[in-house]
Amino acid sequence: MWRNILKRFGAQQPVPEPSSGPPVYAIGDVHGQLDELRRVLALIEADGGPDARVVLVGDYVDRGPDSRGVLDLLSGAQDAGRNWVMLKGNHDRYLSRFLDEMIVQDPATRGDLTWFNPRLGGDKTLASYGVTAEEGAPLQPIQTAARAAVPERHRDFLAGLPLMHREGELLFVHAGIRPGIPLDQQVEDDVIWIRDPFLQYRKSFGPLVVHGHTALDYPEHAGNRVNLDGGAGYFRPLHAAVFQGRNCWLLSEDGRVPLMP
Repeated sequence: MWRNILKRFGAQQPVPEPSSGPPVYAIGDVHGQLDELRRVLALIEADGGPDARVVLVGDYVDRGPDSRGVLDLLSGAQDAGRNWVMLKGNHDRYLSRFLDEMIVQDPATRGDLTWFNPRLGGDKTLASYGVTAEEGAPLQPIQTAARAAVPERHRDFLAGLPLMHREGELLFVHAGIRPGIPLDQQVEDDVIWIRDPFLQYRKSFGPLVVHGHTALDYPEHAGNRVNLDGGAGYFRPLHAAVFQGRNCWLLSEDGRVPLMP
């Protein structure tokens, strides 16, 4: 499968120059795909060992079948002190906002879509906790059932997720950053939702920005940014990458595969 994917997307490219920097591993949007998350974590451990530095760029829930299992794994890793950084995605905020404030819509999405719509996938998230949620149903009984079903540990985990993480020459965020705005002035709605102003920007951001959010058929290196969302939320493979300095490789069962602009 991997050889066919690499051939299709032209990933057989020159090998990046070696870097002496320590490796940092990153994982794209998970979207409730627990088996895929376990697969790429195994690839990371095979490449970098059990103490590898790992950054996950958010969107752990929605669309896939086992959001609860994903949050169990990630919150358990956090409790165990694993060397992982887990960032907040827009879908993670959907779950928190519904539990805390009974909000099912976000100004950044189409006005006719609620979190329970299968396109957003909140119905699948709550189903993984044994709660039925359908568009148009009264919200209060669903929230009451969800608050009883979602462990406090999961809610605390979601509430504590940071928005961005700087590691050497790399900046990790979920969706991107607004060009021209200092990092300490970026706002949450942009960091977890932005698309075109960020995706169309061709100049340097300073650090290489590593992100997800905008689903592709295959990860992309755009020179000033790397998009690791290969569409796991649409049942395509989840992807993990390793960075040394600004050099990037995707991890596969056959080893490292260069990802270059």
